Amino acid sequence: MGDTEYRNVRLTEDAYQRLKSRKQAGESFSDTVERIAGERSLLDLAGIISDGEAEEMREAIREQEDRSRDELDRLTDRMDS
Repeated sequence: MGDTEYRNVRLTEDAYQRLKSRKQAGESFSDTVERIAGERSLLDLAGIISDGEAEEMREAIREQEDRSRDELDRLTDRMDS
């Protein structure tokens, strides 16, 4: 294995916390950045999927966000009682 070069990167606290929240068990921050950087954005699909398919994806994302928000509310309520 060759020598690995390292770079220092400055992040705002918010950016650090967002990155940390995406970090999976056993993953280094470098691993996390490499995984995230390799993910495709929905914008990458522009022109590839139909308007109808795009709307279905948007709706699925909204529904997942709503479920996540509801679950967080339930957990918060349990912690408060």
